[in-house]
Amino acid sequence: MALKPTTCKEAIARWEKEKEEVATEAKVIELQFQWPPIEKMDGALSTLVNCEKLSLSSNMIDKIAGIAGMRSLKILSLGRNYIKSLAGIETVAETLEELWISYNPIDKLRGIGVMKNLRVLYISNNLIKEWVEFNRLQECPALRDLVFIGNPLCENQPDVETWRTQASNRLQQITKLDGIPIVRETD
Repeated sequence: MALKPTTCKEAIARWEKEKEEVATEAKVIELQFQWPPIEKMDGALSTLVNCEKLSLSSNMIDKIAGIAGMRSLKILSLGRNYIKSLAGIETVAETLEELWISYNPIDKLRGIGVMKNLRVLYISNNLIKEWVEFNRLQECPALRDLVFIGNPLCENQPDVETWRTQASNRLQQITKLDGIPIVRETD
């Protein structure tokens, strides 16, 4: 018999019991590694109005949803899930500063341009293979720290230096790429 997936509501209730805190008042909520795993982000997350950091990593989530009411959210951790696109992220565009979404099957960055306050994007080990998708990051003026290693686009470059030069030339705003500071020539 297959186990029913954990719902966000159940995961939040479990978190409250373990932490002996009220989730709607908490600033940091960690719902990673649920067993059985969470498969759907749902409206229960929107009750977390004071949450500044939400971790849902290492579950089986396939799309971003249910976060429209999270008006304080600054850091969203969704690594190691089954998320295929960034659709749904726009609902927290005003507040989100960091998106940790490595190890997912994302191949397109459509919609990233609304993230005007995004400073940190960890999107390593996804399926992005086109420069046209990478170039969408030019629409994120606040972006400073990008981890992109492990994507086909990065891996298909002749060497690390070519990758770093190409990436940093395309994204003039970033100061750190794949964990290493970017040194730019100044006049």
